[in-house]
Amino acid sequence: MRIVQKFGGTSVGSLERIQKTADIVQAELARGVQIAVVVSAMSGETNRLVAMANEMSEQPAARELDALVATGEQVTAALLAIELQKRGVVAYSYSGGQAGFVTSADHARARIKSVESSHLLRHMQAGEVPVVTGFQGVDEKGSVTTLGRGGSDTSAVALAVAVEADACDIYTDVDGIYTTDPRMVPKAQKMERISYEEMLEFASLGAKVLQTRSVELAMRFQMPIHLRSSFDPVVGTMVVGEDETMERAAISGVAYNRDEAKITIMGIPDQPGIAANVFGPIAEAGVNVDVIVQNVSEQGYTDITFTVPRSDYEQTMGIMRMLCEQMQGRDVKGDDTVAKVSVIGVGMRSHAGVAKMMFDTLAKEGVNIQMITTSEIKITVVIEEKYIELAVRSLHSAFGLDLSPPA
Repeated sequence: MRIVQKFGGTSVGSLERIQKTADIVQAELARGVQIAVVVSAMSGETNRLVAMANEMSEQPAARELDALVATGEQVTAALLAIELQKRGVVAYSYSGGQAGFVTSADHARARIKSVESSHLLRHMQAGEVPVVTGFQGVDEKGSVTTLGRGGSDTSAVALAVAVEADACDIYTDVDGIYTTDPRMVPKAQKMERISYEEMLEFASLGAKVLQTRSVELAMRFQMPIHLRSSFDPVVGTMVVGEDETMERAAISGVAYNRDEAKITIMGIPDQPGIAANVFGPIAEAGVNVDVIVQNVSEQGYTDITFTVPRSDYEQTMGIMRMLCEQMQGRDVKGDDTVAKVSVIGVGMRSHAGVAKMMFDTLAKEGVNIQMITTSEIKITVVIEEKYIELAVRSLHSAFGLDLSPPA
């Protein structure tokens, strides 16, 4: 069996934690598993390095910033290799470039173009352990690049694909994917399996357990991901293809996102190209728009309502006020006290009545729905943020997701 193990920042956050990580690696080796390891920087290290750069310059060059922050992972990789060597394990640390990761030249947000991994595979086949820095590579000119926050997950999946691993084990500080946030709903259950599509929906709604790009890559190449805890040696959650999840209930989980704001531009002319005129400047500003609702009146005017990340609220409101004046619209209104709640499940494709159940449940709790959007496996509503916990808990119960009390 061949696997790639990835350890996040909390898993390697101290010398003691690195020793615990070495225990996990060594235990798998003892079972005869061929292993490559991908590591993140120690928790907090990337922020520390960025802060140092910002002290030196208000606008540090992107190339040099990448060269700087990439050192965080190199420290971790070298320390883990040293620890493994001390135990008699043949281990070698590799930077992303040394490991064969070639990326685009987009500093701080590079995309992986190829992984030349034959030398790493030879190590694995010989029972040796290559320890690779996540989050980074080199462009075709040899400059160090980074993949953006959470990029180590993507590095691990890409390496697993390149060495034709049986799975990619991602170790973090949680022991799996739950039907909802267990801090909000104590009766939430850990899922044994979840489909790539469901995981993407959870990730898009703010679940920080796996980086979206890593799940997309895993789905493209059908690479199973085993999300597990480096602090608790229990079976985690497998992220797999939909056909491997077997017969499912209509809903697998309930997700939410507080980082939302709602904006409405009112009374603009209803004519071809009006939506492009509204959303073009927003896109140019780098703002992601999510839920969109358009209402057209009989008088030939339209209102467009949409949501954006709360951090982009003020900037987007400024753009909308300018556009409203240019288009001779009536007004612009905004609300940065909204949130999204979603029910997610591939079983929704074969189960009717999910929307009715969701809307009836919220109505009984007195939660007003402001906007609705759907996909094949998700229904999302926008509500007042103050009702978020009530909505999540009531939907979790209504769809039968609460953990049953022990017999």
